[in-house]
Amino acid sequence: MTHSSTPSSSALVPEPTGAAMRRGPFRVGERVQLTDERGRMNTITLEAGGAFHTHKGFLNHDAVIGLPDGSVVTNTAGHQYQALRPLLSDFVLSMPRGAAVVYPKDAGQIVTMADVFPGARVVEAGVGSGALSISLLRAVGDGGYLHSFERRQEFADIARGNVETIFGGPHPAWRISLGDFQDEVVKAEEPGSVDRVVLDMLAPWECLDAVATVLAPGGVWINYVATATQLSRTAEAIRADGRFTEPDAWESMVRGWHLEGLAVRPEHRMVGHTGFLLVARRLADGVEPLVRKKRVKTEFTQEDLNAWTPESVGERQVSDRKLRRAARDARAGRAEED
Repeated sequence: MTHSSTPSSSALVPEPTGAAMRRGPFRVGERVQLTDERGRMNTITLEAGGAFHTHKGFLNHDAVIGLPDGSVVTNTAGHQYQALRPLLSDFVLSMPRGAAVVYPKDAGQIVTMADVFPGARVVEAGVGSGALSISLLRAVGDGGYLHSFERRQEFADIARGNVETIFGGPHPAWRISLGDFQDEVVKAEEPGSVDRVVLDMLAPWECLDAVATVLAPGGVWINYVATATQLSRTAEAIRADGRFTEPDAWESMVRGWHLEGLAVRPEHRMVGHTGFLLVARRLADGVEPLVRKKRVKTEFTQEDLNAWTPESVGERQVSDRKLRRAARDARAGRAEED
């Protein structure tokens, strides 16, 4: 005699992923951003029976679980909080990190100015903590392709944990590989098969041949560099190579505004310089680049070259202990989502 069993209700309802994570009532295991009456924000991970404690009482997680996004809740001392799902910008600035993240203002510029479109084939290096990878994955979509290259295993672990946390699991378009970009990308990608190349590294000029090999004619190469010396050397290397268009460079700064009645004025603080963006496009093979008039050819002295070292440009070294802790926190964040 065959006995049939009825699946439990939890088995009938799969864990939400992708867009489903951004909709519906608050669920156990997801992050919620609580904003108090003074505008101070705290992000909590909802747990059945859990509580958010402050010096002004505590808020039971059970009072939040099941409410719709955008609710207002009250703690035991009568203080109110606005409860919302964190935006991507909120997550990026608070997620576990081993390296400085690409700020949302720069990630938005990279996605837009490099024209990263749904279904695009994109390669990037280095991954850092995965902030830019998340924006690129959102841009290419499930039907696109993002191959990220990272030299350090610890950074790759942190990035993987953060990406899987925000997407609810592995992203179908993402692949991450360890190793030097200029060596590994030509092994992994067919010549002329990549639509966009995004580099966030100390010396992008060392990757000229690799980028020119994998990037399709008309494809976009965008670089994120921190200092003017890096910007200068990268631009001059692209010009001298002859396989790319004339590079363009810029930076973006964000200044908020104070809005209260007729007191409307710029905020006293702003997000200023975080990095430079430099973009060029791949020319067709055998084509001579247009040379802009009145451009003076620059020759670099040994003193100039010595200025382009990690120590000279102020690259921060991250301790192995901090990297291991950030990787552990990133994995823990993914485990909480599960």
